[in-house]
Amino acid sequence: MILIVDDRPENIYSLQKLLELNRYRVDTASSGEEALRKILKNTYFLIILDVQMPGMDGFEVAEAITGYSKSKDIPIIFLSAVNVEKKFIEKGYLTGGLDYVTKPFDPDILLLKVGTFYRLHQQARELNEMQKVLQDEIAERKNAQEALVQSLEELRSVLESIPQIAFTLNEQGHIEYVNQYWYRFSPDKSQFPDNDYTVIHSVAKAVEDGQPQAAEVLLKLLDTQEYRYHSLTLTPIRKQGQVVKWVGMFTDIHEQKKTTQLLEERVHERTKALQEANKELANSNHELQQFAYVASHDLKEPLRKIQVFSNMISSKFGHEQPEANGYLNRVVHSAARMNKLITDLLDYSKLAITDVYQPANFNTIILEIMDDMELLIQEKQAVIEVGEIPVIDAIAAQIRQVFQNILSNALKFSREGIPPDIRITADIVRDLSPDSITDAHGAYCRIAVQDNGIGFNEAYLHKIFVIFQRLHGRAEYEGTGIGLAIVKKIIDTHGGLITASSEEGKGSTFYILLPLKQS
Repeated sequence: MILIVDDRPENIYSLQKLLELNRYRVDTASSGEEALRKILKNTYFLIILDVQMPGMDGFEVAEAITGYSKSKDIPIIFLSAVNVEKKFIEKGYLTGGLDYVTKPFDPDILLLKVGTFYRLHQQARELNEMQKVLQDEIAERKNAQEALVQSLEELRSVLESIPQIAFTLNEQGHIEYVNQYWYRFSPDKSQFPDNDYTVIHSVAKAVEDGQPQAAEVLLKLLDTQEYRYHSLTLTPIRKQGQVVKWVGMFTDIHEQKKTTQLLEERVHERTKALQEANKELANSNHELQQFAYVASHDLKEPLRKIQVFSNMISSKFGHEQPEANGYLNRVVHSAARMNKLITDLLDYSKLAITDVYQPANFNTIILEIMDDMELLIQEKQAVIEVGEIPVIDAIAAQIRQVFQNILSNALKFSREGIPPDIRITADIVRDLSPDSITDAHGAYCRIAVQDNGIGFNEAYLHKIFVIFQRLHGRAEYEGTGIGLAIVKKIIDTHGGLITASSEEGKGSTFYILLPLKQS
């Protein structure tokens, strides 16, 4: 903005219009006192000042303006129609004016002078702004440098206080600083301890990649010549994304290394001993299985004779001695139970003998079992629905035992007066878990066998798969308590899982999970 100072309104008006037509903002003052008051409140880039005015003349006003710190740099153009002599022009320049224009003046020349002062004002303002930016940047760099120096001092204090060998490298990987422990392994800081290739390689790789490095090295103590294991870590310090320094650390891990080696040796020895023990145990188990098989097989022969001769005595003399005939019937029934028990034990002992896994059609196996149990199914008026089951790698004879036991139980433990309703379904799942989600590309098959029988309390779920465990008395339901134990052992041998859910009086559901393929 331009300030025009003149005591004559017609002079102010004509000059104001001239400047405003050329898009300059203009302010006016009719006296030197008013001009000084406005200069204290506003900012002007140029003052056009009349020389002759009542009160303070233009020279006095100029001296006052240049005496203020705020306005001392505002350029002043003196404008006069009377004081045109050389002495007045000299006084104008001496009191602070930068130009002296006499009236009448050429408007174009005056506008050129005003434009020049405006450009000078703009350049000065830009220079001031640039100077301020430079000052701020210098101050910021100074603060950053001071902070960096302080950080380095703190880092050195920390590195001196820790019990590890610590050092710093510049961005090229050259040693800058080492702490006191360095000199236990190296005579000076011009070289790395032992000049070990692993250390040099790690430093070179860190500098090349700009990434942290870690390595295990052997360093030699200068006083004892003892080699000790150390872990080397190199960590970059970055500024604005660039690595400016590296902090390195050698940490003594000698005792841990020796302890680890000793533990590894002991684990190796223990593993070897366990493998030998497992081999001996496997041999013992095999011998025990063979013994159980032979013993059970041999027990059947005298038992058969007990049954045969008991039946012969009963048929020949039973009508003469009714009481003795009752005892003989008890012997025959006990022998039959013992025969069933021995048969189940034989089946259980056979399960440990490995066989070859082959693709098995479960639907065919279940249909064959249903044919064998046709009379019992008709007697119970049972309904058995079987969904499509995929082909699974298995031992077919053992899978037959699984479904024979489960279906027999479903028929046996039916509710009085209610025909058994048994449904068998299957789906492919992702994991070996009863709750696994269905997945067409899964590795396991989940088979569910659901019935509407008497059910059982799930609190006893852990007992039903244990050998010789029964949830019902022999008087209520026949059985040896081995059937579900055989089922579980078969499923375990196949690398699968079996479980059940049930509610008393509402039936049970058995879940069998098997891998589709055997390795």
